[in-house]
Amino acid sequence: MSRRGTPALVLLCVLGAVGLALAHANEVKERASDALGEGMAAREAELARGFVLGEDEGIDPATEEDFRRAGLAHLLAVSGQNVALLALLAMPLLAALGMPLRARLLWVLGLIALYVPLAGAGPSIQRAGVMGALSVLALLAGRRSSRLYALVVAVVVTLAIDPGIGADVGWQLSFAAVLGILAVAQPLRRWFMARSGARGPLGRMLVEGAAMTIAATVATAPLIAFHFGELSTTTLVANLLALPAVAPAMWLGMLAAAVGQVPGLPLGPLNQLNALLLAYIAQVASWCGRPNWALLHVRLSGAGLIATYIALIGAGLAAPGLIRPNRLADGPKRRTGVDFSARRLRGRVVVALSVCAVLAAAAGVGGGDGVGAAPASGLRVSFLDVGQGDAILLQPAGAAPVLIDGGPPGARLAEKLAAAGVERLGAVVATHDQSDHVGGIEELLGRVPVERFVYAAASRGLRAAAEAAGATPLRLAAGGVLRTGQLRLEAIWPPRTLLGAGSPSPDPNQRSLVLLARWRDFSALLSADAEAEVAPLDPGPVDVLKVAHHGSEDAGLDGLLGRVVPALAVISVGDGNAYGHPAPATLAALAARGVHTLRTDRDGAVILDVEPGSIEASTSD
Repeated sequence: MSRRGTPALVLLCVLGAVGLALAHANEVKERASDALGEGMAAREAELARGFVLGEDEGIDPATEEDFRRAGLAHLLAVSGQNVALLALLAMPLLAALGMPLRARLLWVLGLIALYVPLAGAGPSIQRAGVMGALSVLALLAGRRSSRLYALVVAVVVTLAIDPGIGADVGWQLSFAAVLGILAVAQPLRRWFMARSGARGPLGRMLVEGAAMTIAATVATAPLIAFHFGELSTTTLVANLLALPAVAPAMWLGMLAAAVGQVPGLPLGPLNQLNALLLAYIAQVASWCGRPNWALLHVRLSGAGLIATYIALIGAGLAAPGLIRPNRLADGPKRRTGVDFSARRLRGRVVVALSVCAVLAAAAGVGGGDGVGAAPASGLRVSFLDVGQGDAILLQPAGAAPVLIDGGPPGARLAEKLAAAGVERLGAVVATHDQSDHVGGIEELLGRVPVERFVYAAASRGLRAAAEAAGATPLRLAAGGVLRTGQLRLEAIWPPRTLLGAGSPSPDPNQRSLVLLARWRDFSALLSADAEAEVAPLDPGPVDVLKVAHHGSEDAGLDGLLGRVVPALAVISVGDGNAYGHPAPATLAALAARGVHTLRTDRDGAVILDVEPGSIEASTSD
């Protein structure tokens, strides 16, 4: 066969492999997850799953907090930036095999295409794959105009897949990181090469990684401050210290996940080596995340965000080392003169305009009209009035909203979400499999895009319907965590022992998924139908308590109120229901503790607008 036909053959092989993997995506992911835990300590195994598959639910909260405070949280999620980094690191290895550039590009794209189903093939991972693949093309193309063109294509494709994705923080951060790399990574690389004296493939790889890390960190910092109100002071140091171990850890993890698809192949040596790398990265996160000064609380407004990016663009244009070509780094054959200046100016104009597009997307987050429209900043929690049932909508500014339960059938949930300005959901949580909680979810699936379907125990039919609608299933039990932006939902009930086939409690209420919601200094205990007398909960003080089981009689409620001391309680209950909810004993216990109580049967939807240090409650009636 001619050399000209080789890329086509490679592409056909890759497409066949991707098709086979997609057909068995769930089985592939389960085998990969099991493989990543073989022969590793629990902490390193969960980190490996986070690095390779984006599964961060099992990571110890203290470790997760270290990564967040150190600015390393991006390593625990699959993103376009991480996919592009992994693919770029493959290039020297493929070049060492003597592959020409076209074949290398096809293999890199094939790697990304295979990685998407391995990481679950959910909507967010598909977006990361598209962004990562096109970013790789952009970064590896020989001309700046080609790289920018590929980036524009990435934006168009991801927006075509999901028009609402521009409001997603992950999308904005990925876009900003790639823009930063396109704008200054190469000039930084030249500057480092000229002054560090780095030689050889390893030295060039480290310099390239450092340049990309610095460029991406600087480009994303303003968006992080804008959306999350905080900024890690150690993020640059942490990322540079972790840099030598990140790529090998991810590659070893991906290799273990691939080898794990074949039963019987040994994984011990791979995982043991990877465990050392992951332990080192976790230690870096601890060193850089534990100091009190590691995290600054910064409030950046939309105008401040724009001003910050303008200042960064001005600094880049004014920096002599980034403007003038360095002959020591690139040799005497580098093009100079008017042509170089014109190309540089055009490129920076396009980059500046692209940054403005990111800013417009970021500043427009949280818009919309209606009773429940999310604010431009903060968190909105809406206890929707769906009659005798539960439906709680959480809308953190700058992140995908989460719906917890959907009320009974016929509650017109889609209309209520539309009135709240919700066009897509990052997750739908089914706390337990009863019609007054999941009936509305069943009607909603397929009408509103949903990224994840989260459950502790759900019927096979409901799980199948969620997957058919494009939602990635995620099972949570006590200790599991779901994140969207700065909102953290931790499962504190039920324990895994109640979820097996031989569970001692067949009552679905006793196995309800209880979540502790945290957003900055705000907390809410969302207890579904798990009454305190059967679910011994002790999460510490909270601001808001969602009273369990529509306010039914609960012998353990008084003790729970003494432990959580809420300022506000909300009862989701239907007007004139046949069960006598809420029970007089429940209302008496709340009154005796001095807890202000709102009820959806009398007050309509209960809406909490949360800002740092303040909670404003309102009702629709």
